[in-house]
Amino acid sequence: MKSLGKIQLQSIKPAWLVAGLAVLAALWFAWSGWGEMASAQAQARVDAARASSGAEVVNRIQSAMAELEGRRTRLALATALQREDLASAENIIKGGWDGVEAVQWHDPGLDAAYEDPKAFGYGRLGVIELSLQDNASRAAVVLDGGAPKLGLAAPVLADGRVLSVVYVRLPLEHLTGPLSSADLSSDGYLALRQGRHSVFERGDTALAGGAEFGAVPIPGTRMRVVSAAPAGSGGSMLTSFLLAALSLLVAAGVLLQPHLKLSRRKAGEEAEAAPVVGGPTLAELQASGQLQAPPPPVEKPGFEKPPMPAAQAAARAVLDRSIFRAYDIRGVVGKTLDEDTARLIGQAIGSVMHDQDARSIVVGRDGRLSSPRMAAALIDGLRRAGREVIDIGEAPTPVTYFAAYHLRAGSCVSVTGSHNPPDYNGFKIVIEGETLAGDAIQKLYERIAENHLHVADEPGLASKRDVAEDYIQRIAGDIQIERKLKVVVDCGSGIAGAIAPQVLEAIGAEVEPLFCEVDGNFPHHHPDPSDPANLQDLVNVVQRVGADLGLAFDGDGDRLGVVTRSGEMIYPDRLLMLFAADVLERNPGACIIYDVKCTGHLAMHILRHGGSPLMWKTGHSLIKSKMRETEAELAGEMSGHFFFRERWYGFDDGIYAAARLLEILSSRGESPQEIFDALPKGVSTPELKIHVEEGRQYTFIEDFLAQARFEGARLATIDGLRADWPDGWGLVRASNTTPVLVLRFDAKDEQALGRIKEAFREQLLAVDPSLQLPF
Repeated sequence: MKSLGKIQLQSIKPAWLVAGLAVLAALWFAWSGWGEMASAQAQARVDAARASSGAEVVNRIQSAMAELEGRRTRLALATALQREDLASAENIIKGGWDGVEAVQWHDPGLDAAYEDPKAFGYGRLGVIELSLQDNASRAAVVLDGGAPKLGLAAPVLADGRVLSVVYVRLPLEHLTGPLSSADLSSDGYLALRQGRHSVFERGDTALAGGAEFGAVPIPGTRMRVVSAAPAGSGGSMLTSFLLAALSLLVAAGVLLQPHLKLSRRKAGEEAEAAPVVGGPTLAELQASGQLQAPPPPVEKPGFEKPPMPAAQAAARAVLDRSIFRAYDIRGVVGKTLDEDTARLIGQAIGSVMHDQDARSIVVGRDGRLSSPRMAAALIDGLRRAGREVIDIGEAPTPVTYFAAYHLRAGSCVSVTGSHNPPDYNGFKIVIEGETLAGDAIQKLYERIAENHLHVADEPGLASKRDVAEDYIQRIAGDIQIERKLKVVVDCGSGIAGAIAPQVLEAIGAEVEPLFCEVDGNFPHHHPDPSDPANLQDLVNVVQRVGADLGLAFDGDGDRLGVVTRSGEMIYPDRLLMLFAADVLERNPGACIIYDVKCTGHLAMHILRHGGSPLMWKTGHSLIKSKMRETEAELAGEMSGHFFFRERWYGFDDGIYAAARLLEILSSRGESPQEIFDALPKGVSTPELKIHVEEGRQYTFIEDFLAQARFEGARLATIDGLRADWPDGWGLVRASNTTPVLVLRFDAKDEQALGRIKEAFREQLLAVDPSLQLPF
């Protein structure tokens, strides 16, 4: 009987343990169910607050615009303005309109405003320009008198002529009042947004990033009311309660099981139980060797950092720091970059992601001969750090960026040598939406050099995904050109050839492909559209087939070059003028960023179209960082990178830029050449390059900044040195991708251009007489 008691006790104790765990699970699922119920209730309260306050804001702003619309069309107002009786005109606008703080009158030419748009106020200028363009009352939140206000503007007409533009200022509380009084729990979030800016917000601002879903738009403005509630666990309330009930049933079954067995024994199964009573105990079986003791527990891996594999250790020992550049990683395959180095870089990127609790990352690669090997090694390193890798295979860099958004990964790496020679390769890196540049790239080197690399318990998962069709449909679903244009597309044997022609055909263009077969040897010409020599084949084909336009892409598809039927190369800074005017039609007052190599005409063109121009450093990652900081809607570089945040994602994409260009050109009655001819233009050089020893480009710029003197010029040193005179400018800066000095000159006429080039020639040779100047 003692033995039977032992066996019964050994059966019952584990049963109690299992039952206890089941009860705990039941309590957990029940608690989750209550949590989901509370989350659902909070979401309902927030949704109701957004709907009610949004409806009231829409009503208030539409009432204000309707009020201004009714007053600006009164015959008495036009009469008062024609008599220059501003007191009577102001009374017609302001009389009986509660809350009006100020009424202003502006000449429709806006010359005074454009003399100093910053002092006048970009926001106020933007809403006035919009009202003139639409010939209607328009409203926006503007910075006026040092504080945000509701600004309204409308043109006043007589006999079809604009006499003046009236601007009315109302307190911001006129809009934010409904949000302030809305019934919102403390754990919710409610905001009024205009563009990317939160004009007013209340509640838990940590929820701001997820507030756009279900936004209430305010017609006739860029404003909307948004909200968010704390997220639940992601499960169903009903599911949680059912699981709780199931767990309790499991607990009951486990506890009753030994008692049921004991009852069966008492009912007549003693004969079968007798051998058990007289048999050996569990300890006796183990002692006799008939039952093996369980093996000792294996220590969970990961508590100690395993030693680095010998190949990786060797790679780390010879790691070349020069490949870690200002805004990407790039080197010569077989010399400064190999598979072991790529594997270490992947593990370093994965370690940064681990620190940020980021799991998934997209990897794409260009068509270079070394890219499959580099990508495979990079993926190995990422998986070693525990990251989940989505491999999209061969894809242009902008398609890799797109995949990070489309697949909700947030991080990506494009394996590409960009426009460099065939023996180059490298990595463009985005982690949690941030493009790595500067110190962030140097820290990757430091992680590898110091072996500060995360090793996961298990390698991360890897999967394959093709997003090409998704990318094509995303663009074609937004852009369809109004009239068919015939274009020649030169991809220079780069990876853009695999998708760019299909994108442009999908939006309605007639495409003549040129060098669109992907070949990592680049047998026809170098895939760099910033060099006019690389565009000669394109010009010849455009003229031979009578195309409207020629489009060229660089090796990984993130840069665009354009030529006309006459053979003219349209420099990217002039393309940016066209893009800026288009974007500012819908986003008055928006910030437009351009790099230091762009023409001096560009800033004035942006201002004339109601935008806020900002010159910044060259470099795709540096530009993207500045865009996030300033909430710019558009940016561009002289090299052909264009960054659209309006209607797109804010990354540089030569293929998407080409689609936007064709959209603009097809909407106009003139030919593309006539449209380009109407843009401001002086005389200028393309990018000029002086080849130097690796690293010398940086030390030369240091010496040049210390020694160079330019009389009568305004100097800008944010990226190299740019000297601006009233009739033109010159620039010298260090390339961050190849060992060259980059120069460009721009002036109003040939005489001024020659004088500026001579001034730079003198100063350059004074610093280093051995330079071989290309001008």
